[in-house]
Amino acid sequence: MSQPGQRASNCDATSPDHFAEALAARTIDVVDLIDSGNVSPLQKIILFLCFLVLAADGFDAGAIGYISPSLVAHWGISRAALGPVMSASLIGLGFGALVAGPIGDRIGRKAVLVASVGSFGIFSLLAAHAETVGTLVVLRLLTGIGLGAAMPNALTLTSEYAPARLRSIFVCMMNCGYSAGLVVGGFISAWLIPQFGWKVILVIGGVAPMALAVLLALVLPESIEFLALRHDRDATIVKILRRVSPSVNPNGATFVISARDSGTQRPRGSFKLLFAANHRRGTLMLWLAYFMGLMIYYLLMNWLPTLMKDSGFSTRDASWMTSMFPLGGIAGTLCVGWLMDRIDGARVIAVTFGLTALLVALAGSVSGYPGAIGVVLFMCGALLISAPTAMSALAIAHYSTQCRATGVSWMHGIGRLGGVSGAAVGAVLLSTGWNLSAIFGLLAVPAIVAGSAIYWMAPSRRRGETAVERV
Repeated sequence: MSQPGQRASNCDATSPDHFAEALAARTIDVVDLIDSGNVSPLQKIILFLCFLVLAADGFDAGAIGYISPSLVAHWGISRAALGPVMSASLIGLGFGALVAGPIGDRIGRKAVLVASVGSFGIFSLLAAHAETVGTLVVLRLLTGIGLGAAMPNALTLTSEYAPARLRSIFVCMMNCGYSAGLVVGGFISAWLIPQFGWKVILVIGGVAPMALAVLLALVLPESIEFLALRHDRDATIVKILRRVSPSVNPNGATFVISARDSGTQRPRGSFKLLFAANHRRGTLMLWLAYFMGLMIYYLLMNWLPTLMKDSGFSTRDASWMTSMFPLGGIAGTLCVGWLMDRIDGARVIAVTFGLTALLVALAGSVSGYPGAIGVVLFMCGALLISAPTAMSALAIAHYSTQCRATGVSWMHGIGRLGGVSGAAVGAVLLSTGWNLSAIFGLLAVPAIVAGSAIYWMAPSRRRGETAVERV
């Protein structure tokens, strides 16, 4: 008799076992089906659409960093006065992530994703018309809520359509969208701001996500794992499976996410599940490492254009050179994702954070050599961005379906607090005269803390205390 999740054999209809095998075939494990199958065109479309979500997210998140030198000149304000503007977006990111994950576990990933992308597009467009710092702070806060809600649900949806053997590289490829958005933002800013002013960046960051939200509503399917867990959307699952695995006949089947979960109640997205015995240590270590990783990331991403301009670069050159940072992140993230599908993911990320600490400690020594700064920023991005970015794949593997969006979103939400700290610390350091070299040296400390947290998570994964499951 075939096991749950297996396709029935093409046995003769007159065989005595035919009836029993037909009954067994009526239960399909959707996770096993995706894990054992080839990557379908639909799965590639999902990956591409979620990549675009992260690209729009990255473009809007990095917009303030790119326009900050122009804002200082246009409004005649100090650099420190922009600290609340940058922090507002990050606070919104944290709040949006914390709220959106549990909602996504309750009502579905797609609905939250469409709403969040549309909302951050609207508020970014409105921010282009801000005339005061106070107005811009409020609008960036609201933009940040949408940005924060989009990322964890896009990550979760992508992972739940990815075969296990390719899950880390799928998540990391999708996550590269964020860095791609930052790179595009850098090049567009260098080209358009001198000609049209800073507002054009926020206009683009508003119109593009609004158009993307419409596309997502029309094309993107809901998570098949989420639908199977609910037990009341079988007709929708049948339509999706016909596109994911055309060789399987899903008509009349009962869909589960594993044999032992066939009777599971509808997901509640309970925060308490994050601290169950098999999740607790991983949850705390992921929070600590992501906090530290985003502290480094947002300090540099928000303040690099200003630091570069202080070092003697023009606005155009500062934007171009800063774009080397996320461009390196794309290359590094793909490499780390590839390694995580072949080696223990926690070990890979811990080593990456360790190398980050070494590089940033040395990077300040070349800040006075213009010919080398682009190469150094590319290398810093390759390590410094890839480590926290790849942590999404680690978190997705760590949590079960019932709390996966909640776990990923809370990691992102706690990490955003680190981002707020990084933006605020950057404002203080610049106002007290710290230069590029000194700031890079300081950032080695949180990198070491992050690497140590992930390294401490790894032994528990080996012993099974935080076993990686797909349930």
